[in-house]
Amino acid sequence: MAASNPLAVLVYLTFISVITCKSQAHRNPACYLTITGTYEDYEYIQEGDTMIGGVLTVNSFMVPRASYKPMVCAWPLPEYYRQLLDFRFVIEQTNKDPAWLPNLTLGYHIYDSCGDPRKAVRSVLQILSGTQEPVPNYSCVGKRNIAGFIGDLTSETTVPIAQILSLLGYSQISYGATDTLLSDKISFPYFFRTLQSDHGHYFSLSKLLKAFGGNWVGIITSDDISGEKELQILTNYLSIDGICVEFTIKISETMGGVKDYARKDRPYKEILQKSSTNVVVLCGKVSIGFIGKLDIYTDAFIEKTLIVSSTLTAKSHIMAYTLEIFQNIVGFVQRSPYSAESPDIKPFIESIHPSRYPQDTLLEDIWMKYHSCLSKQQHRNDVYESLYMSKLHNCTGQERITDIRHFDSKLYSPSVALAVDMMSHAIHEMQISLAERPPENQIYRYQLHHYLKRLLYKTSTGTTASFEENGELITQYMICNCVLEPDEQLSINSLGVFKPLDPSNDRLTINSYQIIWMSNKSKFPSAKCSESCLPGFRKVPRIGAQSCCYDCAECSKGEVSGVIDSVNCLRCPDMEWPNVKKDQCIPKTEEFLPYSHDGISVFFSAVSLLFALITLLILRVFIVYQDSPIVRANNRSLSFLLLVSIKLSFLSVFLFLGRPVDITCMLRIITFGITFSIAVSSLLAKTIMVCVAFKATKPGSSWRKWLGVKLSNSVVLFCSSIQIIICMTWLAISPPFQELDIHTSPGTIIIQCNEGSAIGFYSVIGYMGLLAAVSFVLAFLARSLPDSFNEAKYITFSMLLFCSVWITMIPAYLSTKGKNTVCVEIFAILTSSAGLLASIFLPKCYTILIRPETNKKTHFHGNKSL
Repeated sequence: MAASNPLAVLVYLTFISVITCKSQAHRNPACYLTITGTYEDYEYIQEGDTMIGGVLTVNSFMVPRASYKPMVCAWPLPEYYRQLLDFRFVIEQTNKDPAWLPNLTLGYHIYDSCGDPRKAVRSVLQILSGTQEPVPNYSCVGKRNIAGFIGDLTSETTVPIAQILSLLGYSQISYGATDTLLSDKISFPYFFRTLQSDHGHYFSLSKLLKAFGGNWVGIITSDDISGEKELQILTNYLSIDGICVEFTIKISETMGGVKDYARKDRPYKEILQKSSTNVVVLCGKVSIGFIGKLDIYTDAFIEKTLIVSSTLTAKSHIMAYTLEIFQNIVGFVQRSPYSAESPDIKPFIESIHPSRYPQDTLLEDIWMKYHSCLSKQQHRNDVYESLYMSKLHNCTGQERITDIRHFDSKLYSPSVALAVDMMSHAIHEMQISLAERPPENQIYRYQLHHYLKRLLYKTSTGTTASFEENGELITQYMICNCVLEPDEQLSINSLGVFKPLDPSNDRLTINSYQIIWMSNKSKFPSAKCSESCLPGFRKVPRIGAQSCCYDCAECSKGEVSGVIDSVNCLRCPDMEWPNVKKDQCIPKTEEFLPYSHDGISVFFSAVSLLFALITLLILRVFIVYQDSPIVRANNRSLSFLLLVSIKLSFLSVFLFLGRPVDITCMLRIITFGITFSIAVSSLLAKTIMVCVAFKATKPGSSWRKWLGVKLSNSVVLFCSSIQIIICMTWLAISPPFQELDIHTSPGTIIIQCNEGSAIGFYSVIGYMGLLAAVSFVLAFLARSLPDSFNEAKYITFSMLLFCSVWITMIPAYLSTKGKNTVCVEIFAILTSSAGLLASIFLPKCYTILIRPETNKKTHFHGNKSL
């Protein structure tokens, strides 16, 4: 890096020609150097025990003048002259305080750099050598003790100054240079500044845009090295914060002709007008020439809002040049730890007048420029009228410096006063630390920067300010909104505070509702390539477009996005499901067949109770008429057992209702399996008894010994025991259990019973089917046996109905899930049980209650009563 090489200084000394060094009456050609001079040097000097050098920008630039010395400083700015006054005022106030720097007076030696690096280098060498003609690395004023330097305003002039002073070991505090190169403490170990570098400015600006929700901006920058560097820094921070750049316009300071307008300016104007974003960021070297070119696009800024950094808001004269463009801008103003409201500053400023300071040629230039006052020196009048192409007149002497516009701007920051005051504080700390050394041994070169590094500067509010490790002042920014008033004045609205070095999340505090935008709307202007994707949607990149340009797609099933502009949707946990808007996960709906709150459950409960009541009534009828021939003829003990099992089957329906748990899952299958097995076994026993009774009617038949209750009870007990064994084995090996099915139905948790063992389940159903098939076959064969009370034809029909129901139930059971499966099971239980009840007992009840005359032995016609 050139900055770290001593030879780099020679770049700024190429203007120097060798002449003699004044030593009494002789000149030595070997040591006397000269640099291109200017018409006026604008030198301010006040000797003291310790001197602070100052290289300040008051005039904006230098222009060549053929009829005079090579260069003339032009266009002095009132607010820059105010900074020069601040410098002198702080030194004056410091010397007045007896407790501050005792036995030591501060002096100053200040030059105007005129915004030109050549003049800035000359000024530094003049201060160091103490002569009008600079002598590098030599002082012609004896033991002059220079503590350090203040300056300059721009990076263009500050960098060469810093390169020279870094080689010589002098501390320097800049009040306006923002170049990131100066943060390199290896190349510039003695450099400090009262503001942040471009990194700090554009980091803050990017965070401000992000806080407003904008991600689609345009950039206008200067077409020079400064513009390129700042553009790169800005786009880097914008990219980190997800902000895209729609267009970049580079504007040159030089004013072109008609061809230049057609080639470059007109297309730029069309870009501005056709752009979709309403937010434009200004960066780079913003000067009068730059703004002059920007003024061409004034009508293109009607719907645009400018966002600017603190380097521009500190230059109110530039914004005033084109008020139509800079109205309603949003930007930063650095909060200075130094208070500009000192009670002594006002009388000091009001005393500034050319009549009181006749040697202040810079003050006279300002009077000529802004009050159009004639100078007493005719050659100065000639230079002025030639330079500015305007006429001067005699003034009354009542003109005041405070009447000049922008001298005391609302955005003015006392950065020079702060720099001088901080250096005087560092000198004070150094003096205390080195109090035991004699004054002649207190050399500030190579030492003062140590005290600047650890300086804790006390502010008027009681807080402290200090330099961070790169020599930049730890500062805060005030977020401001500049509004153009009807009287063509800019009013400043404070919107909040930004603390760039604050590690907490609350470093940005802003009241955005107070902002008045360019479009006179109450919300942030449109600064998005695409509208935000609402919660419940995710961003889908557009092919070939920037990341800020995207479409919105609804989250897939089971996914949510809870924030705006979500990149991805997140899948909900297994036990949760997206709500309707898909912006949050909520617990899944539990699905089971409840006792109530469901129409089908109420229907099943009512039907089950009704049939159980009917069964109970039929049982009562059979108990009351248990001695009647028809009850006795059909084995009343089996009839009672069958009625009890049918009633239990109806009541087992309630085990299938409600939230399943492990115990109910085990009971529901076992209960209906065993009760139906008992019922079918009872019908099988009835059928066998019909066949045995028919065989026993033949003379000498050996079947007569099988007649009686022992055979029927044995059949029921044996057949039911097999089903009980199957059920117990099933429960012992792999019993049914509660299962949460979260995959079958999206958004629903199906609470159901898992059979545990499919073999056990189908064994129970299969065995019931086997009993029913055997009963059906035997009943079918015995249906035509001669007996008035032959139940075989009713058993045949009931078994046919029973088998049909359960055969149909199996595919329906396998093809349904959740509570529908339970409904299938309940339906099968109710229909098969009702079929048995209706087929077997309704004919008998009809005979007992409706046709009691047929319920007699005489009606048997010779048949034996069983």
